[in-house]
Amino acid sequence: MRGVTWITGVLLSLFLFDKSYSNELLQTRYRRAPAEDPKKCSYTFLVPQQKITGPICASATGPEPDKDRVTRMDIADVREVLSKQRREIEMLQLVADVDGNLVNEMKLLRKESRNMNSRVTQLYMQLLHEIIRKRDNSLELAQLENRVLNVTTEMLRLASKYKDLEMRFASLASTVNNQSVLIAALEERCLRGYGRQDLPAVPPLVQLKLKVKGNKKNKRKVTKGRESRRRPELESGYGNFIKTEEGPFKDCSQVRHAGHTTSGMYLLKAEGSDRLIQAWCEHKLDNGGWTVIQRRKDGSVNFFRNWENYKKGFGNIDGEHWLGLENIYNLAKQGDYKLLVELEDWVGKKVYAEYSSFHLEPESEGFRVRLGTYQGNAGDSLTSHNGKPFTTLDRDKDAFTGNCAHFHKGGWWYNACGQTNLNGVWYSGGVYRSKFQDGIFWAEYGGGFYSLKSVRMMIRPID
Repeated sequence: MRGVTWITGVLLSLFLFDKSYSNELLQTRYRRAPAEDPKKCSYTFLVPQQKITGPICASATGPEPDKDRVTRMDIADVREVLSKQRREIEMLQLVADVDGNLVNEMKLLRKESRNMNSRVTQLYMQLLHEIIRKRDNSLELAQLENRVLNVTTEMLRLASKYKDLEMRFASLASTVNNQSVLIAALEERCLRGYGRQDLPAVPPLVQLKLKVKGNKKNKRKVTKGRESRRRPELESGYGNFIKTEEGPFKDCSQVRHAGHTTSGMYLLKAEGSDRLIQAWCEHKLDNGGWTVIQRRKDGSVNFFRNWENYKKGFGNIDGEHWLGLENIYNLAKQGDYKLLVELEDWVGKKVYAEYSSFHLEPESEGFRVRLGTYQGNAGDSLTSHNGKPFTTLDRDKDAFTGNCAHFHKGGWWYNACGQTNLNGVWYSGGVYRSKFQDGIFWAEYGGGFYSLKSVRMMIRPID
C-alpha cells in the first residue's frame, strides 16, 4: 500500500514539473523566439534521471499545447500589438495629413508657378514690344535728323541763291535806273527836236477805282439768287476733249439740251457755216450751256497779235485762248445771245458783268460789237465800247488819233482807247508799273493800273 502511494506521488510530481516546464518553455518561445524571427534559438534541457518503476508514458516533446486556450499573457501581447498598431495607424494618419497638406501646397505652388510663368511671358512680350518701339523711334529720329540736315542744307543753298539773286537784282535795278536816265535824256532830245504840236498823241489814263461801283439803274434788276449764281469757281474742270457720238452741235446750249452736263471741249458747227469749231462748254455755271469765247488765267499765251490771228483764233481751248472773231460772229448770228464776263482779282474775289444781248457785225464792218443793257456787280466798263469795230496793231479802227492796240498791247473793240482791255498783258500781282495802261484791266473794278488775275467771256442764247 505504501509503495503504491509513493509511486503515485512521484508521478504527480513529474506531471506537475513537466507542466510547469512546458509552460515555461512556451513562454520562452513566445518571448525569445517568435515565429516571425528569422534567427531561431534551440535549447537543450538536461533532466536528471529518475528512477521510475513501473510503466510510465511520457512525451519527449512535452505535453501538446492547447490551441484553443487563451491566457492572460496572450491577451496582454495582443493588446500590446494592438496598441502598437494603433500608434502606427495614428502616426500614419498624421503622416497622411501632413502629406495631404503638402500635396495641396504643391498644387497651389504649381498654380502660382503657372500664373507666374504667364505673367513673366506677358512682361517679356511687353519688354520686347517696348524694345521694338524704341528701336523704331530711334529709326524715326535718325530719319528726322537726316531730314533736318537735308532741309538745313537746302536752306543754306537757297540762302546762297537768294544772295546771288539779290546781287543780280541790284545789278538789274542799276541797269533800269541807267536806262531810265537814258530814256529821260532821249525824251528831252525828242522834245527839243520836235515842237509841242508835232508830238504823238498819248491815250488818256483811266482813273484808279478803289471801290466797285455798279450801275445804279441796272443794279435793282439783280436779285439775290441770281447774284449768288454769278460767283462761280473760275477753275471749273478744264481738261480733255469730251468725245461724243452726237454732234457737231450748233452751240454749247444745244450740247446741254442733249444731256451732256460735263464741262469740257466739244465740237461745234454754226448754222450756215462749213467750219468746225472746237470750243469749251461751261455747264457748272447758271444751269450751263455757256460757250467760252475768251479766257485769261496765267499769261501763258501772248495776246499781242495781228488781225488774222484774232480773226481765226489762237491759244489752247483748255487754257488761255481767243475763239476767233469769225467763229464768234457765226455763233452769235444764230439767234439772240447774251454776254457774261467773269472777273477775278488777286485776293480771290469774283465779280461779273452781264449784257442782255450780244452779237458782232460781219468783217466788212470790222466785226463791230453790239451790246444790250448791263447788270452785275463788277461795274459797267464795256458799254462805252458798244458799236465800236475791232482794232489790232495792223488794223487801226479805233476813234483815237493813234493806235490803241499799240498802247494797250492787245486787240479789242477800242473806243479812244476805252475803259477795258481784257486782251492786254497778263501782269502778276495786280498793281503793275508801265508807262501805258496795257494790263488786263476793267476800269470800274480796280482801275487801269490793276491787272486782273483771270477773265472769262461767255455767250449763251437768251432764255
